[in-house]
Amino acid sequence: MKFKGSVEIAKSRDEVVKYFIDPKYLGEYQDGFVKKELLSGESGQNGAVSKMFYKYGNRDMELTETITANRLPDSFESSYHHKHMDNTMKCKFIELDDQKTRYEYEFEYTRINWFMPKLMAILFPGMYRKQGEKWMRQFKDFVEKQ
Repeated sequence: MKFKGSVEIAKSRDEVVKYFIDPKYLGEYQDGFVKKELLSGESGQNGAVSKMFYKYGNRDMELTETITANRLPDSFESSYHHKHMDNTMKCKFIELDDQKTRYEYEFEYTRINWFMPKLMAILFPGMYRKQGEKWMRQFKDFVEKQ
């Protein structure tokens, strides 16, 4: 399952990328984000592996992030592993003018092996798209307020 989209952000590409790459801002636009811990490599660079922690109500979730291609300020690619699913993320940052950036994103779920998420993907595929779109809107709102 793959989906893509874009948002236009009324900030320079340098500012957008600054907030995108710094993990201290993740909690500002990703619901449930708790922390990110570097496991290996250099933070933000190709090959870096980090554990990401989220809390949704009384449910805890851990993801392992691997940065596969950091070509910022132009693009960024990473993969995410959870015991029940894997997905990839590809982002592009296109400078429209000195105060406007288009953030293009593509998410692909490559493995879902737990009954409930698999059922949700079959019955409500838009649910996964809506979560990604929500985080992109929240990122846009956060960056534009800075």
